[in-house]
Amino acid sequence: MKNNHKNWTKEELKIYILLLCAKADGEETPEEIELIKSKTTQETFDKIYEEFKGDKKKKSLKKIEAAIGYHYYDVMELVALRKEIYNVFMVDKNLAMKERYLDKILDNIIY
Repeated sequence: MKNNHKNWTKEELKIYILLLCAKADGEETPEEIELIKSKTTQETFDKIYEEFKGDKKKKSLKKIEAAIGYHYYDVMELVALRKEIYNVFMVDKNLAMKERYLDKILDNIIY
């Protein structure tokens, strides 16, 4: 059963965003996946990952844009989310061009 992205919790939305970040450079490394798993429960991760696997980048961005409008984020929550995004990008200690591009897109969506 597909999860309705409009009804995602903030935690589910965060996990979906982090998964997209992990895949930005073309592959999700085991280290990136482990970092993301450490941010949530196994059940939540499995549910969101199952949905994420079937989505292309464009569809993922549309889902994020639609879902983010359903939540209120204060400044501290946005700072924390940005830090988590950056941490996923930097797991391999290299910020690839595709990751920088996705970072700019997410900035436009989130803010």
